[in-house]
Amino acid sequence: MLENIKGVIFDLDGTLVDSMGIWKEVDVDFIKKYHLQKPENLDRLIEGKSCSELAGCFLEWFPSLTMTREEVVKEWKDMTLLKYQHEVRLKPGAKNFLEYLKEKNMLLGIASSNEKDLIKIALESNEVLGYFDSIHSADEVAGGKPLPDVYLKVLEDFGLKSQECLVFEDVPMGILAGKNAGMKVCAIKDEHSLNLEAEKKELADYYIETFYEV
Repeated sequence: MLENIKGVIFDLDGTLVDSMGIWKEVDVDFIKKYHLQKPENLDRLIEGKSCSELAGCFLEWFPSLTMTREEVVKEWKDMTLLKYQHEVRLKPGAKNFLEYLKEKNMLLGIASSNEKDLIKIALESNEVLGYFDSIHSADEVAGGKPLPDVYLKVLEDFGLKSQECLVFEDVPMGILAGKNAGMKVCAIKDEHSLNLEAEKKELADYYIETFYEV
């Protein structure tokens, strides 16, 4: 899997850290607070979208929301800040794997749909922020996953070719984003996307249950 690889890029939520449950809680709490009707298949509708894109979707789906896109994103960030500081933890084997990659002089990056401040808070609280050479959010590029933009932005920082990078992802839209960037992708198991395991295995080049397997 790591043969001829010089850079490894991770999605954050559900891939490197166990945090997808928090976002499900935030979605439910936000919808309840504003007395909204939860759309069917909400998880698939929001998959891969940046925070800004998702806020735009919420304003489109729920015309009763008298907020700006920026206000929606800020409220979500405020709702998750303490959780990212104190509750979000690395997936099993993740820190050992990061240490191994750094020993091999690999470049490490984050390409996430999450808000950049929350990305850094999660990494800092788990004492791994300094491991990463490039950190980018889909909010910084033209479009979220499955578009390859956020992966290509990390690749630009690396100064490598697409075929020299390996991506780790937990959902189909993210896997497609890595593949669309011309990179090999390893899917990782996450309890919040168990219903998508067959699709993930079909799309990805590799599949693992924990980072201990790499």
